[in-house]
Amino acid sequence: MDLDAALADIARFLEHERISFALVGALAVHAYGHSRATNDLDLLVVRDAQDRLVPFLESEGFETLHRSEGYSNHLHPDPSRGRVDVVYVDRETWDKIGSASRQVRLATRELRVPKPEHLVAMKVHAMRNDPTRTFRDMADIQYLMTLPGVDREEIRGYFADAELLERFRELERSI
Repeated sequence: MDLDAALADIARFLEHERISFALVGALAVHAYGHSRATNDLDLLVVRDAQDRLVPFLESEGFETLHRSEGYSNHLHPDPSRGRVDVVYVDRETWDKIGSASRQVRLATRELRVPKPEHLVAMKVHAMRNDPTRTFRDMADIQYLMTLPGVDREEIRGYFADAELLERFRELERSI
């Protein structure tokens, strides 16, 4: 996947439509200095934008693989544009995440990236919903927990809420 190719038209559309969005997933963790192989672009978008974003992606040649209230997954036949996964959140959640996010330069764009604790919250939620993600996401979370100034108690709360507190304890022991 070519990040610039994958992101250029999507970001332009979101900005033109004044739709708030942030980079999440492996590329967001990369923005904090931890890289791993990934072949998709993960975005966080306000939920009320879904009915505009999905048709736009389809008009750009993306096939919608899955669509629900909280997620949509899209695949483009051109490997340089790759796969796009979108997480949709309500306005209140967006305001909380957006106000604590930071701008980073990735490829040729300035993008919003949630704070490490919020990235961890999303990864914990993903692990709870799909346990096959556990090892990959735990490695990302382990890295994020070592960043200076990260609030481990906030992170502990996300694990506790997901009933995955033992996983948090494993991470604490490994750091």
